[in-house]
Amino acid sequence: MDGVYRHQRHVYDLTRKYYLLGRDRLIESLRPADGQCVLEVGCGTGRNLIAVARRYPTARVHGIDISEMMLETARAKIARAGLSDRITVRQADGTAFDARAELGTPVDRLYFSYTLSMIGPWQKAITAGLDSLSRDGSLHVVDFGQQERLPSWARPLLQAWLVRFHVAPRADLAETLEAAARRAGRLSTLQPLYRGYAWLGAIV
Repeated sequence: MDGVYRHQRHVYDLTRKYYLLGRDRLIESLRPADGQCVLEVGCGTGRNLIAVARRYPTARVHGIDISEMMLETARAKIARAGLSDRITVRQADGTAFDARAELGTPVDRLYFSYTLSMIGPWQKAITAGLDSLSRDGSLHVVDFGQQERLPSWARPLLQAWLVRFHVAPRADLAETLEAAARRAGRLSTLQPLYRGYAWLGAIV
């Protein structure tokens, strides 16, 4: 991933804001209580972490990413925002991260923002995320959908473009969330956004 983002990280936020839709809607849905722990898996440049910290000033905010280069950019952005005392980031593999051991606490709100479509064994990331949750915690996802209600000409163009960036929308995301939730004794939800351009899901 360092190779993918070696240069892209410098313009990532500027370009992605036009097509990573639904991120702020996910952040609005988190609603952590005072002092609760929020973790983003695949935090990239830190854009979402900063938004979370500003939206929920009493939350403890953490992020992990497998790319040290992206984290270098994230740390700089967080420092410029004056939030280094409230946000911590570290390099880690989201498919094997033990949040309880690394953070010293279970996670109350864990989210994936356009990362499952870039993680090879993405089902393992969901399992690891669920294992990190507190008893009353929740897992949240926003990612590319299957563009099921977009014009027929738009779907192949978008899908071909996503392939160029190593992105693979997960057609079975709903089924995977439902199965993972059932195994954990929880409930799952999934709703399409923007005519299926994106999907917003949760396990609670």
